[in-house]
Amino acid sequence: MGRLDDIDLDAKLGSDEYEKRLAAAQERFVELRLTLGGQIGDDGIGPGLLVVIEGADAGGKGGAIRRIVERLDPRHFDVYSYAKPDDREKRHHFLWRFWSKVPGLGGMCVFDRSWYGRLLVERVEKFATIEQWTRAYNEIVEFERSLVLEGVILVKFYLHVSADEQLRRFESRRDDPLRKWKLNDEDWRNRDKWDQYIEAAEDMFERTDHQLAPWDIVSGENKKWARVTILETLNQRIEDGITRWEMLNTPTG
Repeated sequence: MGRLDDIDLDAKLGSDEYEKRLAAAQERFVELRLTLGGQIGDDGIGPGLLVVIEGADAGGKGGAIRRIVERLDPRHFDVYSYAKPDDREKRHHFLWRFWSKVPGLGGMCVFDRSWYGRLLVERVEKFATIEQWTRAYNEIVEFERSLVLEGVILVKFYLHVSADEQLRRFESRRDDPLRKWKLNDEDWRNRDKWDQYIEAAEDMFERTDHQLAPWDIVSGENKKWARVTILETLNQRIEDGITRWEMLNTPTG
């Protein structure tokens, strides 16, 4: 039994409860974001915020990101979407293309996919050697620890859906002329390796879940549930991160 087996894919929210909880969570998130950025409060600029969203294809990453940033001023965040590295990026260490986008103090970024591609698609599709992706577990954890200790609140989400729900969403995209651009041949091929991706994800959770940046695995089967759960969890992680930041920056002696 892996961590994905423990996810309740039947969890749902009705429309009324969804709207109520979403509005409350978004309002709290705006308050926290402005506090981190030094726009409100008396403590000045706080730590940076980096939200990493991983998950199955058609798992709902885009919709979740839109709800996270929906009420923010566009000057107060950046969103970066990562696909396979280009030829120039392949000449560097695999973390190189992410490093410069990590937010500084008071900043905020959302990564739609991330360095975890080394442990997922690059592993399964053999774009990375066994030596490269096995070495990457420790490289990623040490990288993340250094970010947090230097002033970044790092929050990691994985959106999980069943194979049947993924197929339903693929077919919906295929039949929608305004959404079919979101689906390509590679997405269909990846479905044939569903079990391999599940195995890779479970190894990823086991070896890259650490105290400074734990994984939050969320059911994406019901989009309303996923969006509210992500925002509510994000708020709690930020509050915890602010407390850690204050402890690390409190003079002793």
